[in-house]
Amino acid sequence: MQELTVQKAAIEWLQSLGYTNQEGNSLTRDLKKVVLEESLLNFLKRTYPDVPSTALHEALSAFTQHEGMDVDHRNQDFHRKMTQGVSISWKDAQGKEYAKHIYPLNYEEPEANEFICADEVTIIGKNTRRTDLLIYINGLPLVVFEFKNMFDAEVGVDNAHRQIGHYLQDIPQLFDYNAITILSDGREALHGMYGASFKWFTPWKSLYGEEIVNKAELQLETLLKGLFPKATLLNYLKNFIFHEDHNGKIIKKGAKYHQYWGITKAAQSALKNVKPLGDGRLGVIWHTQGSGKSISMAILTGILRSLPQLKNPTIVIQVDRSDLDQQLYENFVLCKDLVGEVQHAETTDELRTLLSTDGGGVIFTTIEKFRLKELEEGKEVSHPVLSERYNLIVMADEAHRTQYGFKDGGFAQNIRIALPNASFIGFTGTPVDSKGADTELVFGDTIHTYDIKQAVEDGATVPIYYEPKMVPLNIKAEYAKELEAIEEGEEDDVKGVWAAVEDAAGAEDRVNTVANDILTHFKARIASLDGKAMVVCMSRRNCVKMYDALTALPDCPEVAVIMTSNIGKDPEAWNPHVRTKDSMEAIKKRFRTPEDPLKMVIVRDMWLTGFDAPCVHTMYVDKIMKGHNLMQAIARVNRVFEDKPNGLVVDFIGISGFLAEATKKYTGSGGAGKPTVDIDAAVELCLEQFEKVKDLCGDFDLEEIKAMSDAEQLSWSNSLVDKLLKSDTVTDEFLREEKKLSELVAMTNSDKRIWPIQEEVGMIQKIRDVIRKIKYPPGARRAKNDRIKDLISKSLESHKIVDLAAMYDLDKIDISIIDDSFQAIVKEKGGENIKIELLRRIINDEIKVRMVKNIKKMTSLKEELEKVLGNYHKNSLDSIAAIKHLIDIANEFKNDDKRTKELGLSEDELAFYDLLSANQSIINEAGPIQDLVHGVVASVKKNLQLDWTKKEDAKAAIRLAVKKELKGKVPFSALDKILQEVIEQAEGQYKDWPMMG
Repeated sequence: MQELTVQKAAIEWLQSLGYTNQEGNSLTRDLKKVVLEESLLNFLKRTYPDVPSTALHEALSAFTQHEGMDVDHRNQDFHRKMTQGVSISWKDAQGKEYAKHIYPLNYEEPEANEFICADEVTIIGKNTRRTDLLIYINGLPLVVFEFKNMFDAEVGVDNAHRQIGHYLQDIPQLFDYNAITILSDGREALHGMYGASFKWFTPWKSLYGEEIVNKAELQLETLLKGLFPKATLLNYLKNFIFHEDHNGKIIKKGAKYHQYWGITKAAQSALKNVKPLGDGRLGVIWHTQGSGKSISMAILTGILRSLPQLKNPTIVIQVDRSDLDQQLYENFVLCKDLVGEVQHAETTDELRTLLSTDGGGVIFTTIEKFRLKELEEGKEVSHPVLSERYNLIVMADEAHRTQYGFKDGGFAQNIRIALPNASFIGFTGTPVDSKGADTELVFGDTIHTYDIKQAVEDGATVPIYYEPKMVPLNIKAEYAKELEAIEEGEEDDVKGVWAAVEDAAGAEDRVNTVANDILTHFKARIASLDGKAMVVCMSRRNCVKMYDALTALPDCPEVAVIMTSNIGKDPEAWNPHVRTKDSMEAIKKRFRTPEDPLKMVIVRDMWLTGFDAPCVHTMYVDKIMKGHNLMQAIARVNRVFEDKPNGLVVDFIGISGFLAEATKKYTGSGGAGKPTVDIDAAVELCLEQFEKVKDLCGDFDLEEIKAMSDAEQLSWSNSLVDKLLKSDTVTDEFLREEKKLSELVAMTNSDKRIWPIQEEVGMIQKIRDVIRKIKYPPGARRAKNDRIKDLISKSLESHKIVDLAAMYDLDKIDISIIDDSFQAIVKEKGGENIKIELLRRIINDEIKVRMVKNIKKMTSLKEELEKVLGNYHKNSLDSIAAIKHLIDIANEFKNDDKRTKELGLSEDELAFYDLLSANQSIINEAGPIQDLVHGVVASVKKNLQLDWTKKEDAKAAIRLAVKKELKGKVPFSALDKILQEVIEQAEGQYKDWPMMG
């Protein structure tokens, strides 16, 4: 039941998929290099038998030498060569020149490649490291696994992620080649890119793309059987990994399981349905907003462009708004390794020119550029045919309303006239079934669905909560009825109604009321959850009014209005909100940066689609929105960011009915999950969770605690902490339930119904902090940027509720504090569970550090520790006796340190001294036994070599050297027994040579 158990299970699953297992020390290689060059060369010789040896060695050099000053650039260079191959040229004896494009992997014939899973691979770099498991394909180390012990409660996949960070520092040459990194403790299993932060590592939840596997205990098996079949892995390596260049900073990304299966099925559908083989309707990919749609579009574009059956197709990426166009275009430019060069049609004429050429490529355009032009002789009667090619594929972003304008001169009709033989595929985050709109009729069947429910379960998005705070509009009843009847997108056709609503929403008193409510709400929100907000208003004029009202309030954070402008027509007073393209980009960057003081933006339409700022957690809505537009807008707050638990939509104008209607359409189209959850449900959950946690704390009474003196409060808090440390089960339950409570409080803290419990929640959080410090020492494990803030300011600030941290100096606690003064504190009556937990932590930490130095003794002390704690928790040993036993164990360490010094031994000689001195009566040694110890340890160290514990000849050499040292000093009858004990201690102590210390 150890780390090796998980590792062996993974190897068994990989072997069942046809991988060959080899021990790391059996691989033929220079330990400073990571590629099995002989294997790679053999593959090249098998695959390209007509290419001379000198040219193949040149290809080998290209695949093993990479350009770039850092790992990320070298990894990008290798990835390009791995997926796109390299061109090699040579001349024959007659001087005739030849050329061949060579790949290091055979993507078409999986079985033609050599797949090896090698365990315990030692690599010498800045430090020497041993990886748990490496997958070599044709000698290239493309996948690294880092395992942790499933049965150790103190370590998990986050520790595995930190280990990868150490590898990056110590053996960077491995990551020149690494394509996929796997972290697992047997239960959890996550895949990601080596340089990504832990939050971007995700499980693989589907074997074939149809059924979702949500069971946590099956994660490793699902990952291996879902991603690691040879054909699947090769497809993923070739098409689903890419590097983005952000002004010299390389960010590597890989697809998640829903993207892999959705795109793979879309590519298959394209081959089947593209004209003239099919009807040109390639299908619809329905992936909810925030789940990586732009990445999916880029990957699919790359695959379609590489399919030989499509003969160098042109992919037209078509959107319905210029801001979406720009955003998506920028994303594609970042993915140029996948999609190649991207062209942007700035005008109708430019679009027509681009589409009239024969070459392939990627063209970006808005749908309105397929308009009829005004000519000297009048407007065009119909759109001209631009290309009759069959290898034209139109990829529609957000396949909705504008795609269905098949009336005369409608954009959708114009596209089909312009490109009569083109095929169409649609991407959407929200299905549409409005009047006259049938997504499947236009684009074909839904290929793959990834809905809100699954995205939230996977952590791909966070749930969105809805909070109504309506401030009534003063409008005529008939306008209210007409407003209900307006279809999404028809607002411009009913200007009278829209103007009336805009005026009512922008009334001075109402704007001031809403602004005041927004600021009060936002302050309460960020008191427990750090983040940013968007305010959505009916018009640009109302945006400016809201800005003026908000900034006039005291303690208002920095706010900006984001809107289009027309200097010739807009009022002069709006000038502060007019921005050039560059300044708009600068403010976008500021708003996306969590630490930047710009906390809030006010928008009308801009940034409501195609804009990601993950740190935004709240949207204040004071604009009527419907259907697709509403779903798109609220998705701005569903992005994953650090420990952000949710997004929140606060409604000031009354969109609840439109939300209900959008939800009905969503579920009616087959999607699971609601776009938003009512805040009432969250408040109810929070209050229930509070009662649950309070019950675990003994249902304390706040007023009684306030009436206590400082000394009484300290005594009460000590007793509570002591009670919560009664056993691991009790402690773990409290910490788990308190975490849920803190997340719910962060979610609902702006609601007045939560305010009465805030003081008690703050006290509970203080208690939790002390328990964490006692149970788990502070360090890298918890060194993260917490966005969820404790309500400490709401608790009893004037009193030291818990002074244990100061009493025991918990931040620095270690074995050195087992001195007389500490022992005196521990022996005092009261708080026995706290003291026992502290002692357990100290002793456990010390045993871990000393285990390899003295296996026999440390194993004995560990067993003794577990026996004492077991008896204590079974009530067969009282607390005073348990504490005495634990102090006795702790004193053993001090005695060992003292003995080592007194005996003149080094730290790693003491275990051998204990071993030999236990047999002193039969040892024939004239001088002190320390001399024999020095000799034995020196003879062991002299004969150590890499992986010696796995090599019988290496062990035999050590055994012989030690035997020579003991010969004549130990009776022949006892020699084998002592020799075996020495070798066992050496195996534990020097197993990881030369990585010790």
